[in-house]
Amino acid sequence: MTRTNNTPKTTRSVKRTSISTAVVLGLMMASPAVLADSASDVNFKFSGYIKVDSMFSSYDSGTLSSGNLGRDFYIPGLTPVGGVEESTQFDMHARQSRFRFAADTVIDGEKMTGVLEFDMQATPNGDERVSNSYSPRVRHAFLKYGNWLFGQTWSTFQDVTALPETLDFIGVTDGTIFVRQSMIRYSNNGFEIALENPETTVTPYGGGGRIVTDDNSVPDLIARYTHKADWGHVAVAGMVRQLAYQSGDVIDTSETGYGISITSKIKLGADDLRLMFNTGSGLGRYLGINAANGAVLNAANELEAIDSYGYAIAYRHVWNDQWRSTLTYSKFQADNDVSLTGTGVTESTYSTHVNLLYSPNSKITFGAEYGYANRTLENDAEGDMNRIQLSAKYAF
Repeated sequence: MTRTNNTPKTTRSVKRTSISTAVVLGLMMASPAVLADSASDVNFKFSGYIKVDSMFSSYDSGTLSSGNLGRDFYIPGLTPVGGVEESTQFDMHARQSRFRFAADTVIDGEKMTGVLEFDMQATPNGDERVSNSYSPRVRHAFLKYGNWLFGQTWSTFQDVTALPETLDFIGVTDGTIFVRQSMIRYSNNGFEIALENPETTVTPYGGGGRIVTDDNSVPDLIARYTHKADWGHVAVAGMVRQLAYQSGDVIDTSETGYGISITSKIKLGADDLRLMFNTGSGLGRYLGINAANGAVLNAANELEAIDSYGYAIAYRHVWNDQWRSTLTYSKFQADNDVSLTGTGVTESTYSTHVNLLYSPNSKITFGAEYGYANRTLENDAEGDMNRIQLSAKYAF
């Protein structure tokens, strides 16, 4: 009786599974034309790369603890200062690997594009004892319709095409603008104008850390013009932003910040030269991955913008169809009022990288890179970093 009673239930379950499987298999076996028709002629694309990095890092004034992002890629404000030299640290990870989904179609004569991209580079620490697990994080999530872009992607204040080819995640970190955030952007014939997500970083009066306020009432306003020619391109961008901080009934203050960015990529036959210069008041998080804050509180609990600038130069030489090298130099400088910030804040940083990359084909790259970096505080204390990085990358 037991066998008889269970049989109908099993049969019904199999039938439901078979129907679902048939639907899935039918969609998978359908012709591309049928799939395109059912998706309103949407074209789908999946791309990305797998990258494995191995790094030997040594510091003459301290060390970085396990899980510190400065051990995965160069962050100017994290170079240890004022400590004791320790032995070389070795790290290996695949966190820079990424995957990208894109879809595009035409609606009423206008092209619509959607992009969603993830990596694991700056996610919370995984457990290196057993699984080395890291959660995906959103890099890009935006849609473009005609001349308009809505969503998260590279800031309009940043020229991504001027970034050099380095094994380090950024390469010229000290002197470059590097921000991804949500925005509304309009583009036309080389001109771009955008309203972007604001955020203020503040140094407390007398120093002692960083306050991330998120108290802005208006978005950052950014405009850019890019001129392209046979020799390469040059771009000029300007930004005006609000710096704001509120804390109960004690602090309610704001200040205006601004910035100018000039970048270029110059073709020299198969080689190229990439140049960047960025300066402003209240740049803060936009420059050098927040090597200095955007503003400091004075004794009256009012914000005063911090001036800073940065520049970078990178030369890429192609040895032949399979071998190439890049040499970079990058610098950051902050003009801190030490009577407000104290002397324990970063005054300047600089770094240089040189690499040798080998690509047996267009999809695979192996490389070795040496990097040196220096960080100096306002009290003249400084620290150096030496790093050797080996990488293997497969792009798809």
